[in-house]
Amino acid sequence: MQSKVHIMDHPLITHKITMLRDENTKTKDFRQLVYEIALLMGYEATKDLALRDVEITTPMMKTTQKALDTKVAIVPILRAGLGMIDGVLALIPSAKSGHIGLYRDHETLQPVEYYCKLPPDIAERDVIVVDPMLATGGSAAAAMSFIKKRGGKNFKLMCIIAAPEGIRAMQEKHPDVDIYCGTVDEKLNENGYILPGLGDAGDRIFGTL
Repeated sequence: MQSKVHIMDHPLITHKITMLRDENTKTKDFRQLVYEIALLMGYEATKDLALRDVEITTPMMKTTQKALDTKVAIVPILRAGLGMIDGVLALIPSAKSGHIGLYRDHETLQPVEYYCKLPPDIAERDVIVVDPMLATGGSAAAAMSFIKKRGGKNFKLMCIIAAPEGIRAMQEKHPDVDIYCGTVDEKLNENGYILPGLGDAGDRIFGTL
């Protein structure tokens, strides 16, 4: 089994990612664009959520209709993933959220965990892990491992920009996790940054350049 990679081809997502890349995009606008892209991508990433029959009464009559039969958890990888969570929660206000704190050692390029807090019923939820950048894949793969150790079973990874190296790493370590990305860039540079990319997403979201 190999995870599927879903690359968004929506014109609005493409346009907004171009604006994200621009070094002249200010922090406020960058943050808003990340929110909007996450919302648009969330629409695609949730199109297979399970439904159930419910009986309701309209002003005209009783009727049986469809409603969500899925509990969802949104788990951002700190800190850049925080920029995406509100966009997804706008679509699914009933979703619970967790947080995984990781940073990448700039010498080894390996993820280091400093925080992990998940909903107690994580095993019963469809988990969407969000992080703007899928670079080496180390942080995303580590986050999935942490969630699995705590009982998580059903996963998706949602990122705005991915590198081929990161996709390969995720597919090798977690072939059961489908990947949703706004676009796939050319490659990583010698420092593990995506090219052409957009720089450090966390710094640009929080204005800590």
